[in-house]
Amino acid sequence: MNAQPSQHGGDRAEKSASPPTYPPPSSGLSAVLERNIQTLHQRREREEVEATAEERIADAITRFTGSMTFVYLHLAFFGFWIIANLGWVPGVPRWDPSFVVLAMIASVEAIFLSTFVLISQNRMSEVASKRADLDLQISLLAEHEITKLTALVSSIADQMGVKTDVDSDLDVIKQDVAPEAVLDQIEAKKSSKKPADREP
Repeated sequence: MNAQPSQHGGDRAEKSASPPTYPPPSSGLSAVLERNIQTLHQRREREEVEATAEERIADAITRFTGSMTFVYLHLAFFGFWIIANLGWVPGVPRWDPSFVVLAMIASVEAIFLSTFVLISQNRMSEVASKRADLDLQISLLAEHEITKLTALVSSIADQMGVKTDVDSDLDVIKQDVAPEAVLDQIEAKKSSKKPADREP
C-alpha cells in the first residue's frame, strides 16, 4: 500500500514553490533605484531642453571636434594643402608656398574651437556644481538621521542596561556635525601649511 502524502506536507511544498508576493524587477534593480535612475534621466533631459541655442551649438561643435571624424578631415585637408603647396601634386598650382594662409586658418580655428570648448566646460561645471550641492545636502541629511538614530539606540540601550565598548564614543557620535566648522578647520590647516612649504 502506497503512503499518501500528508495534507500539511503538500501545503508546505506549494508554499515553497509559489512565487514571492513582491517579485523582483526584471532589471534586477530595486524599485527605489529604478525610480532614482528615472528621475536623474528626466532631470538631464530637462537641462538639455532648458539650454540656450548658443549652448547647444557649442556642445554640438565640441562633440564634433572631439571625434575622430574631425581628425580625419583635418588630416586630409591639411595634408593636401601641404603637399600641393610643396609642388608634389602635378597640375595643381602652389597658392600658398610660404604656408602663411594655412597658419592663419589654423590660428583662427584654434581661437574659435577653444572658445566653444570653454563654453561647454562652463556649462558642465555649472551642472557639476549643482550635483555637488545635492550630494552635500544628502550627506548632511544622512549624517543628521544617523545621529538621531544613534541617540535613539543609545537611549534604548541605557534603559535595557546594555553596555558596549563604544559607550565612551557615543557622546561625540550623538552630536550633529557643523559643516561650516569643518570647512573652517580644513582652511585653517591649509593656511598653516603654506608658510612651512615655502621654507627651504
